[in-house]
Amino acid sequence: QVQLVESGGGLVQAGGSLRLSCSASGGTFSRYSMAWFRQAPGKEREFVMGITRSVSSTYYADSVKGRFTISRDNAKNTLYLQMNSLKPEDTAVYYCAASRDSGTGYSRTSPHYYDYWGQGTQVTVSS
Repeated sequence: QVQLVESGGGLVQAGGSLRLSCSASGGTFSRYSMAWFRQAPGKEREFVMGITRSVSSTYYADSVKGRFTISRDNAKNTLYLQMNSLKPEDTAVYYCAASRDSGTGYSRTSPHYYDYWGQGTQVTVSS
């Protein structure tokens, strides 16, 4: 079972940048597809970006296209989310998630596709 710990959140002005990290332990990181989700107060958890085990594919929500970049370093057991040109609507708790790709029938953009979750890190973008 893999444990996930996010870091790098904080308060930033609109137009600024942040880089989130998600450190994995307790499992073979390279065997998991990974993703970032976020949840704003009063809203459902929503998909942000994802990346496959082999880094062969990345996928993203339209709302972050051209602004966010996902990457992973399998040697360091770490997932990253580089967030540029931040907007107030990006304010949320950001979660990383890991999937064993076990064929649940859900889309990779669904929270149900993922088996493990971190505790989240707050990102606040001021206007």
